[in-house]
Amino acid sequence: MNGFGEAIRSFAVTLWVSRKSRKSFERWQTRALRRWLDRDLPLAPFYGKPARRLGDLPITDKSLLMANFERFNSAGVSADDAWPAAAGDGRLGALTVGASTGTSGNRGLFVISQAEKYRWLGTILAKAIPDLLWRRQRVAVILPQNTGLYDSARQSKRLDLCFFDLTLGPEHWRAALEAFAPTVIIAPPRMLRHLATERFRLSPLRVFSAAETLDPVDRPVIEAFFGQRLDQIYMATEGLFAVTCRQGGLHLAEDSIFFEFEPVGDGLVTPLITAFRRRTQIMARYRMNDLLRLSSSPCRCGSPLRTVDEIVGRMDDAFRLASARGPLLITPDILRNAVLKADRRIDDFRLVQTAPEAVELRLAPDLADDAAQAAFSALRGLFASRQATAVVDLIRAPLPLDIGRKLRRVECRLPAEPAP
Repeated sequence: MNGFGEAIRSFAVTLWVSRKSRKSFERWQTRALRRWLDRDLPLAPFYGKPARRLGDLPITDKSLLMANFERFNSAGVSADDAWPAAAGDGRLGALTVGASTGTSGNRGLFVISQAEKYRWLGTILAKAIPDLLWRRQRVAVILPQNTGLYDSARQSKRLDLCFFDLTLGPEHWRAALEAFAPTVIIAPPRMLRHLATERFRLSPLRVFSAAETLDPVDRPVIEAFFGQRLDQIYMATEGLFAVTCRQGGLHLAEDSIFFEFEPVGDGLVTPLITAFRRRTQIMARYRMNDLLRLSSSPCRCGSPLRTVDEIVGRMDDAFRLASARGPLLITPDILRNAVLKADRRIDDFRLVQTAPEAVELRLAPDLADDAAQAAFSALRGLFASRQATAVVDLIRAPLPLDIGRKLRRVECRLPAEPAP
């Protein structure tokens, strides 16, 4: 099967699976996972043999993967070979190589085959643009780097895709973006908000937030400007994890990933992922750093895939403080809500833990003083209520668009704790 034939097959399978009942889907997923454990998992030297049960495998993470990169992929690609390819055009023979932007200061690599690249394309199109077959679409992708994944889309007669390099800055491609007149836009929320505040001349039919945490404060600004509901594509170096359906439910990509969830408190979980449709780079029981709040009820669209109520941030950015009751962890959603709920005039901020007992709250100079003081007092009240040892420093400074790094309104800059 040629590359685009693989994409069409993946598109069809993704739509077919989405129409199953939950019980029927789970039977299909169990069979697919079993085949992968028997056939594909042994291709990686790290494993070397089939697994009787998924739970028998060790939990892995980015540090283990990067320290043993060639042992986790069936092509024998080493990190030393992959980094130059990722820095170039992303090609390494017949393979595609890419790298993360390094949100937490620890960049990751991925390597996929041509077949997997087209399979990914078919999957994301079926989830994000299922009406592609009867309506031609112009898709603008605004991200920090083009890893080559999107190049495969250009072979379709139903799809015009144009990549805009976020790192060049919007002043370099504003005219080209407006002339392209995309029907679909995929971009980080900070860039979507910039398009809104700068009044770009755009009228897309669908708008997707991707590559960064979508904070509640950005959604109304973006939706009011575009006149469309803001949807999400939840993806990372490790793969595609969830896409919003037409009814607004953020559905986990359980048709290609088996999810396990570790509870972390306050109703939040962090996922372990097993990508059972990938054969080149094997990812089994891989621990993500993301914090999710799962939905308790199925989506009204009828899909069997579970939904996520909120992606609240990264475990890396939970504040780690000392308290009278011992070590204390405060997750990004609690910190973010403390600031935003203090005063409705606050529509942007930065909250950074810079030392074990030091926190900086940055607010724009034009924000009213009483609103800034309300946020300052709310944070101090939050820490006091939890008997946390923390000194909050209020800083009034501009909060410009930063194209050089991902937006993290809540950020912990302490050294990473060792994995358990």
